[in-house]
Amino acid sequence: MEDLTDNEREEQLRRWWSDNWAWIIGGVALGLAVLGGWQYWQRHQQQSAEADATSYRAVVEALGRNQRDEAVKQAAELRERRPASPYADQSDLALARAAVERNELDEAARLLKGVADRSKDPELRLVAQTRLARVLIALGKPDEALALLDPAKAGAFAALAHDIRGDALSVKGDAPAAQKEYEAALAASTGPDSGVDREYLEQKRDALSASAVAPVVQPAPVEAAAPTEAPAK
Repeated sequence: MEDLTDNEREEQLRRWWSDNWAWIIGGVALGLAVLGGWQYWQRHQQQSAEADATSYRAVVEALGRNQRDEAVKQAAELRERRPASPYADQSDLALARAAVERNELDEAARLLKGVADRSKDPELRLVAQTRLARVLIALGKPDEALALLDPAKAGAFAALAHDIRGDALSVKGDAPAAQKEYEAALAASTGPDSGVDREYLEQKRDALSASAVAPVVQPAPVEAAAPTEAPAK
């Protein structure tokens, strides 16, 4: 490279700056704008999540006070304002649980199907599916419950899916198939977070072995455990 004097280097730098200053300033401004926009978006998301959580707590508290109409109103407002929020799904799950307690199984099924069909949270969808399957069995629709649950796609809920499928088959009177599902549930329940009671599973399996004629009568629908709050998306 040709040696340049100080004056020549200074002149070269001035020419470069003259040719490129607009691009440099524009790039800096754009970077600051992107950073500012990202920070605004982050604040907006946090504020929205906090508002959603407050609405969800209002639903749960209203149900705790036996104020069903108020709970439904709060849940509807949250769903209208933030339809994709996991807290809107959690609110519907809470309403469905209350409906089961009142033995309003058709209403519970409607709410659970809504979450199972539209939730963007895979875990909430699975929770809704398992609870819906329990309700369908109680409604005398074991075939619909069986069609709803696929243990191969249930992930951490595989043991629970097998368990509920066993209940549905038992209600149908298919003891051998029910036993296989209970065995699969026991095999899949490898930890405390599997969502099933191993001792109760063994009792149901053994009861089928002892009675090959009459199906085991299942208790009222029992909901799978779900997190109290879901992370905002």
